[in-house]
Amino acid sequence: MFADVLGMAGTVMILGTYAALQAGKLDSGRVPYSALNGLGALLVLISLWFEFNLAAFVLELAWCVISAYGVFRAVTNPVPDPRP
Repeated sequence: MFADVLGMAGTVMILGTYAALQAGKLDSGRVPYSALNGLGALLVLISLWFEFNLAAFVLELAWCVISAYGVFRAVTNPVPDPRP
């Protein structure tokens, strides 16, 4: 039950972040987008500790690594704020 809650929370976080990107509410070049994706993937990874699935593990691990790179890039090379 606990693993399912963590996994679903991570899934909702990843899908919600992607939906917000598509709706223009998040910018993929900023920290929140990559951080929320990474946190969601981490929650799914933790849920896999209780019921392992290799394909899901590889996917979520890659998602975490890519998201960490996105956070690093956003911090070291910030996108200028388009607002005046």
